[in-house]
Amino acid sequence: MDRVALRGLKARGHHGVFPREREEGQTFIVDLVLGLDTRPAAAADDLTKTVHYGVVAEEVVAVVQGEPVDLIETLAERIAQQCLKHEGVEEVEVVVHKPDAPITVPFDDVTITITRSRV
Repeated sequence: MDRVALRGLKARGHHGVFPREREEGQTFIVDLVLGLDTRPAAAADDLTKTVHYGVVAEEVVAVVQGEPVDLIETLAERIAQQCLKHEGVEEVEVVVHKPDAPITVPFDDVTITITRSRV
């Protein structure tokens, strides 16, 4: 299976369990790896035979900016399900970064990584 990766998609969302997170929002960063067979697209040099990563990026940002959820696990699942709606995408790895998580000690990042497939 071939891989198309999108790294560092940024969007502001209002996800979290604390009222401040819901009210003020924060930046979330998403990395994706889409698993698909790119041979038909390469052979025909045809965008319609692969995944349009620009469209996927816009959809992922819309999910992050959309309906708030408590957990980044839920957000990652919603993103994965959106990606799997694209014909040809057989699996997806989603990493959601929450670099401004409300943690009281110094840290660089909080992430959740999930892998989902059509199977």
